[in-house]
Amino acid sequence: MQFAYQARDVSGRLSNGTIVADDIREAAAKIKADGLYLLDVKEAKESLLDLSLLGKRISRAEVIYFTGQLSIMVDSGVPVAEALASLAEQHENRAFARKLEEVAQAVESGEDLSAALRKYPKLFNSTYTNLVKASEASGTLAPMLDRIADTLRSSLETKQKVLGAMLYPAAMLITCIGSAIFLLTYVFPKLTPMFRSRALDLPSPTWVMMMVSDALIQYWYAFVAAAVLLIGLFIYSRMQQWGRKAIDWCFLNVPIIGPMLRKVIIGRTLRTLSTTVNGGVPMLDALKLCSGVAGNYWYEQIWDDVAEQVTGGKQIHQALRGRPLIPATVTQMIASGESTGKLGAVLEKVANYYDREVSQAIKTATSLIEPAMVFVMGGVIGSIALAMLLPIFKLSGNVG
Repeated sequence: MQFAYQARDVSGRLSNGTIVADDIREAAAKIKADGLYLLDVKEAKESLLDLSLLGKRISRAEVIYFTGQLSIMVDSGVPVAEALASLAEQHENRAFARKLEEVAQAVESGEDLSAALRKYPKLFNSTYTNLVKASEASGTLAPMLDRIADTLRSSLETKQKVLGAMLYPAAMLITCIGSAIFLLTYVFPKLTPMFRSRALDLPSPTWVMMMVSDALIQYWYAFVAAAVLLIGLFIYSRMQQWGRKAIDWCFLNVPIIGPMLRKVIIGRTLRTLSTTVNGGVPMLDALKLCSGVAGNYWYEQIWDDVAEQVTGGKQIHQALRGRPLIPATVTQMIASGESTGKLGAVLEKVANYYDREVSQAIKTATSLIEPAMVFVMGGVIGSIALAMLLPIFKLSGNVG
């Protein structure tokens, strides 16, 4: 949930912003932890203006471009507030430009860049703002922004590769369903009266297809309602812990897709851990951020448990050892990095390796899924066509 708050800092300056929390108590605790005197906090409501924004959404690519440009300007010696204002002025997406203007004003008034960016968690997540905060403390903002841009770019490329691999099978599935519905509700009904009027002893496939065709035509609303109900049930289940556990487990174990998804998640979490460790973020915070970017219940639980065990004095590789979802080679590489004091560099190498593995897994999955979809599509359409043609062949034989 997102909460809007009003507070004062130690100097008495008024501060307005938004923060993400599970409930209002957690939101208040987070605000006070930032050293602010809380005046008011309530659940944020989106206005119609925010929802429309002239129909433009702020894409991940725009955030990456902004981050890279800000890095260049800061590295060139341009003050952060001035750089933000300049980028806001140049940006074509007015929704994004307006937010950058607000960030620039906050920085100009003395607020840290990380604190100003934290008000927009949908654009700048916890990993982003924590890295900026660490770089502000160490005086390495420009190189850190460049590293963040590279990390976001790598993540976006991986996401686009996965979506691209799924696009063709999805298009074929939709085409298959659409073609089947067209044949059963438009073409087949034109032949049915002829079959019945000739009192033919119809083949079993034809009888089955006739029943399906009649059901689709007479009870189409029931099929639509069932589809909506199933989609709604899936969404509801995904929002519940029990449902999320079951669905995420299925995703990880489904043939072809599961192994690819595991590699995507491992690569993403290790990339996050590498970037945060190299960026000076405290280890426990870095491990919690890994849980936040995993995007899968079972991997989130792994990183939460690792953070807890590291708090108790264990090393990361010890906490990861023996977990079925984490390959032994990953654990061994992390152990090597911890023993040599080069954990950040080792994590980056492993993350790069998994990026290459994901690309290969996508090629393998595509090469297997596409023929399977062609086979399924041919089987469905072929079965319907056969059900229509068998009586015609029989009728032709009788006439002959």
